[in-house]
Amino acid sequence: MADMISCCGLVCSDCPAYIATKENDDAKRAEVAALWSKQFNLEINPEDVDCAGCLANGVHGGYCRVCAIRKCAMGKGLDSCARCEDYACEELEKVLSMEPACRERLNKLRGK
Repeated sequence: MADMISCCGLVCSDCPAYIATKENDDAKRAEVAALWSKQFNLEINPEDVDCAGCLANGVHGGYCRVCAIRKCAMGKGLDSCARCEDYACEELEKVLSMEPACRERLNKLRGK
């Protein structure tokens, strides 16, 4: 299966929430909820660990549900920020500065 790349360049298909959703695995959802609760110092419930992937129709869990980058790209009819004339806007730069691999993926999509 090819990687599913989100609008910002993250790899949805590597995300444990995406994997748990695709496999419909409640035990994996519980593991992810416990891990992310500890990692982000938030209370995350297993039922909140459900995501079909950034570009897919369907459920988007956690932050993906309110992601400004995703909302912007979808609103412009784009499947990737790499295709945006405002590429590397302030909002996207927040992700790219934390996740250099996202920049590499998006630049590859841009042909750079």
